[in-house]
Amino acid sequence: MLGPPSPPPMRYSLAIFDLDGTLADSFPWFLRTINDIADHFGFRRVRDEDVVGLRHASTREILSRLEVPMWKLPAIARHARRLKAEAAAEISLFAGVEAMLRTLTESGVQLALVTSDNEANAREKLGDAAALFSYFDCSASVFGKPAKFRRVVRRAGVANDCVIAIGDEVRDIEAAREVGIACGAVCWGYAAPAALRAREPDHVFERMDEIADVLCRNRRVG
Repeated sequence: MLGPPSPPPMRYSLAIFDLDGTLADSFPWFLRTINDIADHFGFRRVRDEDVVGLRHASTREILSRLEVPMWKLPAIARHARRLKAEAAAEISLFAGVEAMLRTLTESGVQLALVTSDNEANAREKLGDAAALFSYFDCSASVFGKPAKFRRVVRRAGVANDCVIAIGDEVRDIEAAREVGIACGAVCWGYAAPAALRAREPDHVFERMDEIADVLCRNRRVG
């Protein structure tokens, strides 16, 4: 006698997360710090009235509006990482992050982190949750996420249609599309939800617990 049919395999076997604005609540730190960085590198300061417009802009549009020279981006990123390390105590994870990540791993989803921050900073922010991640690919340049997504997928040995990248910026959606993997956008980070929805990501998450709900029930038939 045949037993009950086995459940279909999970669609997503690998979830690649962004850190800042997705798992870590670093936007308040960014707003406090950005004008010090602007003064140091000689690009336009961000006024209070600029913030809403910048949250609706793409990364290239933001750089253009602030008149940031592309050739300065690596130095700016290194400087920002150093400042962020010094302010680590001010930046905490969003509520529910560790529970969400634990639910995913217990359901068989591998976790990866791709971030512009360095790995030491990332692990410090994640705390005990860092142990849940199988892959770290850090210090991504502003437009360097596609290459890092490809590298993580290759290391994990999974098919593109079993991978989702989850972030809070337009460039996260663009990078996932370039690589050919699914993309999920969270509504609590740097970019405005309307700007993210306009790019039509595969999933939009309005609450932290929705990530595990969607990924753990989103199964492939057959």
